[in-house]
Amino acid sequence: MNEPRLNLPELTVSELSAALKRTIEDAHGYVRVRGELGKVSYHGNGHVYFDLKDDRACIAGVIWRSRALRIQLRLEAGLEVVVTGRLTTYPGRSQYQIIVETLEPAGIGALMALVEERKRKLAAEGLFDEARKQLLPFLPAIVGVITSPSGAVIRDILHRLADRFPRCVLLWPVKVQGEGSAVEIAAAIHGFNALPERGDSILPPRPDLIIVARGGGSLEDLWSFNEEIVVRAAAASLIPLISAVGHETDVTLIDFAADRRAPTPTAAAEMAVPVRSELLLDIESLSRRSLACWRRNQDARWAELRSASRALPKSEDVVALPRQRLDHAAASLDRALRTNAHVHHVRFSRVAGRLSDRLLRTAIDRRRERYGSLSLRLRAGVAANLTIHRTRIGQERERLAAFGERVRRAIRHSIALRTLRAERGGELLAAFSYRGVLARGFALVRDAKGRPLRTAAAITAGMPLDIEFADGRIGARAETPSGVERVPTSSSKTRGSRAGGSGQGDLF
Repeated sequence: MNEPRLNLPELTVSELSAALKRTIEDAHGYVRVRGELGKVSYHGNGHVYFDLKDDRACIAGVIWRSRALRIQLRLEAGLEVVVTGRLTTYPGRSQYQIIVETLEPAGIGALMALVEERKRKLAAEGLFDEARKQLLPFLPAIVGVITSPSGAVIRDILHRLADRFPRCVLLWPVKVQGEGSAVEIAAAIHGFNALPERGDSILPPRPDLIIVARGGGSLEDLWSFNEEIVVRAAAASLIPLISAVGHETDVTLIDFAADRRAPTPTAAAEMAVPVRSELLLDIESLSRRSLACWRRNQDARWAELRSASRALPKSEDVVALPRQRLDHAAASLDRALRTNAHVHHVRFSRVAGRLSDRLLRTAIDRRRERYGSLSLRLRAGVAANLTIHRTRIGQERERLAAFGERVRRAIRHSIALRTLRAERGGELLAAFSYRGVLARGFALVRDAKGRPLRTAAAITAGMPLDIEFADGRIGARAETPSGVERVPTSSSKTRGSRAGGSGQGDLF
């Protein structure tokens, strides 16, 4: 039976894929689709791949690098967007996809929802806590400004600082919107914090205050200041930071992480420095008040001093009584000196009467005899003591000599005993050493690790061996054993002879 022939043409897989591609592109060449972003992947070459889905279907999407650079919004899963592009197929995976030309959020509500979700996440990490806020310096010496160098914001800040209190300003130019602006802003905050505190020959000194500023705009224009990298950089800044992004009604996430939020860039400059004229007036007022207070204090002290001086007695009255006592003492001093000299003269006369030449000579002779007797006794005692000590020293020398001889004899005896023991130990060691066994014609077999091998069963084919003889060592390698014959030991022979009952009988 012949098979029916079909009129359908035979196509290759590539031809079928190309036909489908033409059909889809002709029918849906340019479309506008609304949906929720699924898995978003930023490729290394700049292309963006994502899934666009709703509650019942999903379609793949691609944004080429040239188009991705124009999209200011960073794409994340869950964001509702409206895309416009060309519908085509990808034959390599047999799927259809949309090549995106433009992409925009599905509405301001979607962006606000994304901002609120990111705000809750960062707040849960504690980046917005008031305890982390730093106090602004009262009068910073250097003010760092992060903004666009070509906008009106930097001119407003410089003009306002010049009006209030001129300060040194360091400008870090960045892009304030568009692709890569968030990275530049975060890098500028980290860069100001990394500057040396006092500066050097190359780098300027670190600013005392940072102002992150930008003019007003739509939510999409201000989106760079809602990026997580910028918020984390502001929260991690060790330098006090003022956020001045947009107008008073514009609120971004950097406002919550900054140490202070200013409604406008001009207001940020007003927060940064005080008014110099007002400070001068305050200083002048304080100076006048201080001088008036000092004068009042001096007047009060003078009044107290005058009151105290009136209560004090006169100097003549204070010294009148001591002066009178001095006059009386001076009048009686001459008479007292004469009386004291007379009394001492009488005492000396009495002592001189008791002293005579005969008595003095008698006392001197007695003292001489006494000292002569003591000198003779002292000499005899020293000679006797010297004799006794010489005798004792001779006896001690004899005792030490006898003791030294005994010690020498004991040492010689001890050395002889230990020499004998050492010789006996050497003989015993030589008797028990395995080298005596090697000298009788035996050999010691070890494995590669130096462990002795006691049985043939422990040796395997190809195993490296170390064989030691009485006169040296050689290396060897075991061959494949044809068979291992077990040599009966003496104990097995004894048991066999006892069991068989033949041969010489048991003596025990």
